[in-house]
Amino acid sequence: MFVETGERRLMPRASTPALSALLARVQSEYLEMPGLKLTEAQARRLWGLDRNTCSAVLSTLIMRGFLKRSANGSYLRAD
Repeated sequence: MFVETGERRLMPRASTPALSALLARVQSEYLEMPGLKLTEAQARRLWGLDRNTCSAVLSTLIMRGFLKRSANGSYLRAD
């Protein structure tokens, strides 16, 4: 789910249907629970995702301005 060039991973490719569905699902969870704060490990367990997929989803939502990362590493809505 990443755009690869050589050995570097650049940006998550959000155009795949599976990633788009995950993005919508995660956004929905954050909208339903406005105070939701999760570490990446908690997010992986909650949504049953592997490390790379979870990282791609969270990074994409940060790039879109929907999420932000707190000083302690938790992901929460950017509002």
